[in-house]
Amino acid sequence: MDLFWKFAYNILIVPLLLFAMKIAPWFNRKVKIGVAGRKRLFEELIVNMSSLNKKKKLIWFHSSSLGEFEQAKPIIEKLKLTKDVNILVTFFSPSGLENSKKYPFADLVSYLPLDTAQNASRFISLVNPALLVLMRYDLWPNHIYELAKRNVPIFLVDATMRSDSARKNFLAKNFHKHLYGKLTKILTVSETDMLNFETFDLHADKIDQVGDTRFDRVYQRSLVAKERNLIRSEILKDKKVIVAGSTWYEDEEALLPAFMKLTEYDENVLLIIAPHEPTIVHLEKLENDFAGKIKTIRFSSLNNYKDEKIILVDSIGILLTLYYYANIAFVGGSFKSNIHNVLEAAVYGVPVIFGPKITNSQETIKLAELGGGIIIRNKKEAYRSLRLLTKDETIRSAKGRISKEYVQSNLGATDKILKEMYTII
Repeated sequence: MDLFWKFAYNILIVPLLLFAMKIAPWFNRKVKIGVAGRKRLFEELIVNMSSLNKKKKLIWFHSSSLGEFEQAKPIIEKLKLTKDVNILVTFFSPSGLENSKKYPFADLVSYLPLDTAQNASRFISLVNPALLVLMRYDLWPNHIYELAKRNVPIFLVDATMRSDSARKNFLAKNFHKHLYGKLTKILTVSETDMLNFETFDLHADKIDQVGDTRFDRVYQRSLVAKERNLIRSEILKDKKVIVAGSTWYEDEEALLPAFMKLTEYDENVLLIIAPHEPTIVHLEKLENDFAGKIKTIRFSSLNNYKDEKIILVDSIGILLTLYYYANIAFVGGSFKSNIHNVLEAAVYGVPVIFGPKITNSQETIKLAELGGGIIIRNKKEAYRSLRLLTKDETIRSAKGRISKEYVQSNLGATDKILKEMYTII
């Protein structure tokens, strides 16, 4: 069966992948950047590998993109503190690589080559890893085949598997059973995920539930965020601050009318909006929406703050710090398609509001079940929730406490993953 799937993958799937990578750059800028970035991949890899101490073991972390790499960072940083190893970080997408080139805990950052048997063999021969750690889901068969042939351990960490996952359909399930069988460890986020992986008839000692490193990562980053002082204290004095993070137009259509109505009853509310994509077009649309109704100011102009009710964030990379200033948080994506990271807000012990599209996020569903999160379905429900939380400090504090306890009770996945890794390295 192994030979069948290996043959099928290389005869049917790999040619399609290579064809897609030739056509897609004409239509997708990110793919174009990725293709261009891989042109000298091996030449650059040879040069960069020459500067590493070959006596140290090399631990390889692979993430599809930047979001998955955030989950790898707590593991990498603690590993660097406890073991004298080289760290290789690879990405499939350009967004991950371009934003991580200067990551101080990585000795080498590279694209993963396209998944042909020849590329996989050449890449692995050059880097000679002692262990590969795959983040969440990004498995490339030829690289896994080559590592398994060389008896290099492979860990899949922060692994998730929904009960209705397409991977559990008949043909896909047989293929993934064959692929998962070559992994050394599958360390899942939850017990549900573990049980879903067990349906692939894998050895019981291969799968374990250890938790989600995203809890460790947001907690780690929140400690640093408190020291950044992004907003002057006099701006926030006596204000009830609502931070809306990673918002799309669909989120704002529900949230903004609710906030405008809220200002009629409470003059001490302040809304900080951080759009997911703070483009000039998006920011100008928001300014036009509020023109003549409520005064706004851009975050970059806060030195000229004159009691505006709305701050429009026109920079990126500061959202987790902004949540530190919140009394109430709204997390975007939840009216568009998939909610963004609620943990970035919950870590500060505030109630978190979000829309109905949360099936992509187990932690959001759990936060709502516990009562730290509130699901809203329209602007009327948005207003009711905002009015309740701004008016009743007891309810607001109680829900915030639930959020904080939820995050803190789920810390520790990093140490559990490292414990497994230490048995090998």
